[in-house]
Amino acid sequence: MEKVDLKKQFASLYKATAKIELVTVPKLTYLMVDGHGDPNNSKLFQDAVAALFSISYTIKFMFKKGEQQIDFGVMPLEGVWWTDDINNFSMENKAAWKWTLMILQPQFVTGGIVAQAKALVAKRKALPLLNEVRLEEMDEGLCAQVLHTGPYSTETATILRLHSFIAESGYKLHGKHREIYLSDMRRTAPDKLKTIIRQPIVK
Repeated sequence: MEKVDLKKQFASLYKATAKIELVTVPKLTYLMVDGHGDPNNSKLFQDAVAALFSISYTIKFMFKKGEQQIDFGVMPLEGVWWTDDINNFSMENKAAWKWTLMILQPQFVTGGIVAQAKALVAKRKALPLLNEVRLEEMDEGLCAQVLHTGPYSTETATILRLHSFIAESGYKLHGKHREIYLSDMRRTAPDKLKTIIRQPIVK
């Protein structure tokens, strides 16, 4: 059976430390779903997570048990966050947030495969956002990233440090704030949560 290790293939994108680093993110393909509102008390957010992981695991086992005989691990949840007026983006006013949640997929996953996976998932469970999930490419390019350890509510200091580094290095923010959730938020103590904070940049 062929093994595909996306975390190893894209190690620089999914391994980070407290030291801020520059990385170049190539064009990659993700399962995505959009939403809005405070993730801490939003059913929409929970429904989005459930739909993404249900489809991702179904795709994994379609390839592992099918004639392709390819095994790969499901990647971490990621999200981009913004508000209509980015100048009013506030950690305190989460109700105004908009987001796209996503999970990286191997390059051999196609729209047809996703459609088959959705049909299989629909037979097992009713997921409100199942049909809202799409397969889409994203090309972030040059980014600065850093690892934040601790509760999501304490990210502000890490984000400010990242933004200061970007400015002091002669770059400007370009694109949406991105987070990669390396820990299972349902099973990890808040002080041990590990999240990569990433920001696309330009000169």
